[in-house]
Amino acid sequence: MAWRQVATRDQVPAGTGLKVEVDGHPVAIWHTADGELYATDDTCTHAQASLSEGGLDGHVCICPRHGARFDVRTGAVRALPAVVPLRTYPVRVEGDAILIQWPE
Repeated sequence: MAWRQVATRDQVPAGTGLKVEVDGHPVAIWHTADGELYATDDTCTHAQASLSEGGLDGHVCICPRHGARFDVRTGAVRALPAVVPLRTYPVRVEGDAILIQWPE
């Protein structure tokens, strides 16, 4: 596992998500309204939609295609039609840089 810079804090306003690519894999960086940063896979486990194109309600992201909901802290499913949780990645901030722990 290695730490990889994926974005800077100014690229992800509070209450939003940002899609980034890590080795060709879509990852969403989430900045909750309370100032915390999280990282999950960006692709909905139900219908191959980009989750960062949907909304963020507290700690829950909403799939824009069918409304599935996931907790960005844990990846847990919070609403159907999804039943498979999201993969999450540890996040740390160094200065303005957002880094995720990425499997090599």
